[in-house]
Amino acid sequence: MITELTAIIKPEEEKNSFAINRVICEELFKKNIKAKPQEVQFQILKKSIDARHGRQKLVLRLRVFINESPDALKNQGKLPEWKKADGSKSVIIIGSGPAGLFAALKLLESGIKPVIIERGKDTSSRKVDIAAISTKDIVDQDSNYCFGEGGAGTFSDGKLYTRSNKRGDISKILKIFNAFGADEKILTDAHPHIGTDRLPKIINAMREKIISLGGEFHFNTKCTDFILEPAKAGGLKITGIKTINTETKAEETFTGNAVILATGHSASDIYFLIAKHSPVSLEAKTFAAGVRVEHPRELIDAIQYHGQNINGHLPTAEYRFTTQVEERGVYSFCMCPGGFVVPSSSGPDEIVVNGMSAAKRNSKWSNAAIVVEIRPEDIPEEFQQQAKAEGCKDLAGLYFRTSLEKLTKEKGKGQAAPAQRLSDFLDHKESTSLPVSSYTPGLVSSRLDKWLPVHIERRLEQGFKDFNRNARGFICNDAVLIASETRTSTPVRIVRNKETFECEGIKNLYPAGEGSGYSGGIVSSAMDGENSAEKIIEKLK
Repeated sequence: MITELTAIIKPEEEKNSFAINRVICEELFKKNIKAKPQEVQFQILKKSIDARHGRQKLVLRLRVFINESPDALKNQGKLPEWKKADGSKSVIIIGSGPAGLFAALKLLESGIKPVIIERGKDTSSRKVDIAAISTKDIVDQDSNYCFGEGGAGTFSDGKLYTRSNKRGDISKILKIFNAFGADEKILTDAHPHIGTDRLPKIINAMREKIISLGGEFHFNTKCTDFILEPAKAGGLKITGIKTINTETKAEETFTGNAVILATGHSASDIYFLIAKHSPVSLEAKTFAAGVRVEHPRELIDAIQYHGQNINGHLPTAEYRFTTQVEERGVYSFCMCPGGFVVPSSSGPDEIVVNGMSAAKRNSKWSNAAIVVEIRPEDIPEEFQQQAKAEGCKDLAGLYFRTSLEKLTKEKGKGQAAPAQRLSDFLDHKESTSLPVSSYTPGLVSSRLDKWLPVHIERRLEQGFKDFNRNARGFICNDAVLIASETRTSTPVRIVRNKETFECEGIKNLYPAGEGSGYSGGIVSSAMDGENSAEKIIEKLK
């Protein structure tokens, strides 16, 4: 007999199969099913920590086998069958992030050749440029935390949690990551996470697989223009792209049966390129901006677990906060337990921060973005006028975001970021000293409360007060705010047809992933890439 049920156990019993079997038998009895512990085997489908009300519980969603073997399900959930591409059909994929990589793998299910164009470097070379940001204050505009093999997620955490369960098969994405080297825990954890120390090897394994099946990768290759022609039904149609090698400056063109645009949320030049050819293909969307808040890890653990972590059995604590202030959302984003704050600028004249955690999540700090919802109508008039003057009013949010990142740079020093103790931010005073931080380029004391845009500053202030009501001790002198967090999502959406996934103004162009404005995070972007590739497969049949 096979059934599914939820069992609640003590965290210290997680590795005690007989103890879990005993609880399972108790739950089965409630369903009028009698079984002995030795007759029971189980598979963990999902697990999560419930630390509410000061009591720590491990909640397991289980598939239970009573006098049955789990081998009965061994053929379920098989990986896709990827085929060798013969080159008769090819698709250009601009960007090697999750949307691009999973689009490539999806195309290979039908034997269609993916040609991946990546402005940045492979993971090994990229590491050198990332290190230079912290050690030399040098930001390579094409190779950094945002650009390069694997996309922005490669060196900034590898979180796999998503609520986009209507976009596609989340379990399939997780199984593919597992097949390429991710820990099996991602298949069952409520908030799966790979870790920035392990993700590069997984990305490399995906690249090797794609190449072995006839796909191509072109690193240091930046898309500079689209090759367009009139479409039969009116408008434009893309047939290829123009590129430049960022090192040799050699120019090259690529042509294919379709183009997938998977460039991520930081490739501002792509939005300007689309605006040049087809401004109606862009629309302004809501995004968010704010700061990173960093606490000592032990403090967050104590708050979330109410001062109890029995024999260290509980994982490093996470949190998720949200509130409404003046009709706008204020919320935590990309919470990194036991993690680091990292410099995520994609150009030398800006400061942008992000967060990441290694697989063990065991640093001395925990951090999260705390950001304010920004709607198109919230953009200051000067940026709306600038966008209109440049011929595309929907780029106003992008101009505003860029301005805030440059202002942050002015308030910092090199890539040392402007920062203020949380308590001082709320008291509207200068921080005469700053706590030790995980942010390696360093911190510069700055009155964030004075220069952050007022509609962001005042909402952040109230948001922190709201969060502290539910997490006493969150506001403290040891917490530091680090500016600015601006890349939670793009301010621009590339308008695409709901049925075909094609860009409305440029046929045969398929925007996908975070840069399209339709997804956010690794898993939802991967599914979006798959969906775009599926539409191309249907069209090419």
